[in-house]
Amino acid sequence: MKICCIGAGYVGGPTMAMIAQKAPDIQITVVDMNAARIAAWNSDKLPIYEPGLDALVNEARGRNLFFSTDVSGHIKSADIIFVAVNTPTKTYGVGAGRAADLRYVESVARTIAEHAESDKIIVEKSTIPVKTAESIKTIVASNSKGLKFQVLSNPEFLAEGTAVKDLQNPDRVLIGGERTPEGEKAIAALAGVYARWVPKERIITTNLWSSELSKLVANAFLAQRISSINSISALCEATGADVDEVANAIGKDSRIGPKFLKASVGFGGSCFQKDILNLTYLCESFGLPEVANYWTSVVGINDWQKKRFASRIVKELFNTVADKKIAVLGFAFKKDTNDTRESAAINVCRDLLAEHANVAVYDPKVPADEIITDVLGKGQTNSRLTVASDAYAACAGAHAIAIVTEWDEFKTLDYARILAAMPKPACLFDGRNIVDGPALARLGFRFFAIGK
Repeated sequence: MKICCIGAGYVGGPTMAMIAQKAPDIQITVVDMNAARIAAWNSDKLPIYEPGLDALVNEARGRNLFFSTDVSGHIKSADIIFVAVNTPTKTYGVGAGRAADLRYVESVARTIAEHAESDKIIVEKSTIPVKTAESIKTIVASNSKGLKFQVLSNPEFLAEGTAVKDLQNPDRVLIGGERTPEGEKAIAALAGVYARWVPKERIITTNLWSSELSKLVANAFLAQRISSINSISALCEATGADVDEVANAIGKDSRIGPKFLKASVGFGGSCFQKDILNLTYLCESFGLPEVANYWTSVVGINDWQKKRFASRIVKELFNTVADKKIAVLGFAFKKDTNDTRESAAINVCRDLLAEHANVAVYDPKVPADEIITDVLGKGQTNSRLTVASDAYAACAGAHAIAIVTEWDEFKTLDYARILAAMPKPACLFDGRNIVDGPALARLGFRFFAIGK
């Protein structure tokens, strides 16, 4: 068997590396038109950071895992083609700001139809709206070669920072296909790949549309829990309750459970907001405005939480941060990743800059140029925004510190050393509730946490 994965990003690269490790008899090639990205996958410095990914890639690369820019050649030779290209939110036209931009998915479908010379199984791996498979099927069926294609939906449920662990031991593998003899055969072929290491009871099969919708709904439910506890964090601050204690109490209820009840400055990442906005657009498209409004409110709370965090910094610094230095610790949207898409830090930095603060950012994995571009825009500069080489440099001379990403190293910093280099009163705002607030207060910080 030969597998080709089109798209060498956060989904395609790690997923194919795991399959290659678990199925050494299958030849797997990840293809992408971006030559620089492919070169990075073939180098010692991979284009994405994930704990354990380096070792995974190094074990299989060159044996049965390959990275190439020869898209057409590997389409021709593959039995199964995974589609793992980007599906950003549209920025123009109908559905701008909410609908998924499917131009890359359509382009891939047309490329497959053009270059395929034998029957193929096409697997949707990208996060896409329900019914996208219909479009892919229509495009590939229009080929003039009489070929037969089966389109499957196999959404990823990876969490950045734990992607390798999630691939190694997934909660479930979801495969959706047509309930026809040909469709069932294709489902069985893909299930057989995952069955090399995933217990069969965790491989769930559904129809195409259930599988496509399940990915959006899963992310919407997870984001909903975060927005729910973040809304309660504001009430806790107003009443003197402790949001961590509230979350622990309700999480002990087996009907609720403890996961995704950690109050914070807000969720980010490539999926949650994008998928909820896509879901709301779909609901409106199918004449369900009440459902759309419900899910829109989840994003609204998240945006408000980010703004509330920045506003609290301004308020506690005597209602002005003009010309004051604010150290922002963490820029990635979560720890153990270098992904900054929709990171809360972007909004916090922009809001502070709008108040004429001097913002110094430090993140252990995100490059300085990416931080500046994300905050200001491509090619833009602002002397008030700087990127520090370590946490101590970022905090030196700062009037306040804002912890925005929950990197483990921020838990063990020498805060006595940091405090000594700050003008007084020195403030620390913990946007992730990861440090010992009472201990820092005893040390001399004015300490503020989410929901406390």
